[in-house]
Amino acid sequence: MRADLETAETENGPKPTRKGNQSLVTGFQIIDFLLKQGKAVPLRDISKGTGIASSKLQFYLISLIEVRVVHQDPESGYYGLGPYTLQLGIAGLQQFDIFDAARPRLDDFANEHGQSVFMGVWGNQGPTIVHRVSGHYSRTLLELRLGSVLPVLRSALGRVMFAYFPDDVTKPYIDRELSDTNQMIADVDPEMPAPRSAASLRDLRSAIKSIGMSRSRGGLLSDHTAVSAPIFDYRGKIIAGITVMGPVNGMDDSFDGPVAADLRRVAEEVSQEAGASTTHYLHI
Repeated sequence: MRADLETAETENGPKPTRKGNQSLVTGFQIIDFLLKQGKAVPLRDISKGTGIASSKLQFYLISLIEVRVVHQDPESGYYGLGPYTLQLGIAGLQQFDIFDAARPRLDDFANEHGQSVFMGVWGNQGPTIVHRVSGHYSRTLLELRLGSVLPVLRSALGRVMFAYFPDDVTKPYIDRELSDTNQMIADVDPEMPAPRSAASLRDLRSAIKSIGMSRSRGGLLSDHTAVSAPIFDYRGKIIAGITVMGPVNGMDDSFDGPVAADLRRVAEEVSQEAGASTTHYLHI
């Protein structure tokens, strides 16, 4: 067996796995700690936060400073992220493609849960479906074709975007929907009832942000329910939403159920690839 492979036990027996460079892992542990601090910190804080002895830590910091990944303030002696990390961040954002990040995860989600799952963005006409995957329980839904524009208040995707987008973006659409009696739906969801006033809109936004997800039962189709989770970017701004939709009596749409938990995980993973930190997701 090659020297750079070690044996890992799996349920199917021994499996060779690659052995990495521990020094690189330790270096990135230091970088990750500095990233999460948001400011320059003294050596003792880095040592305490990473569990690396100060004497050993200094050797890593010298090298990280040399390659401009870490910067030491000449007056305070504190350590923070260096200028090269900014270049890395910009390059990473330029190479990020939300479709590449989301597509395989949505495929896996649809295969696992068997329901339709789609990603949507805010287009020039409102919440718009840009990618969809059907599961083995899905039926053809004309309302969920690529390019379909969904209502803000009657769809889970629209609701999650309403919760996180600025009012000046969503208000014209919401005013139009509230004035159209054909857009009204029955209150079939006690946790997220259909809004009918400014006060109920505030309650809906508060509920979505508190949970970190939205839901719409019977909004688009009377016999279907949908749950949506937001995708954030490096600024903590919503850039898309991922929604799963299925029959009311055929899909668990509870926020603490396995479907919602998996949806939350997928949205969080895509958000992290877009540069969002754990403080952005969830409960903003």
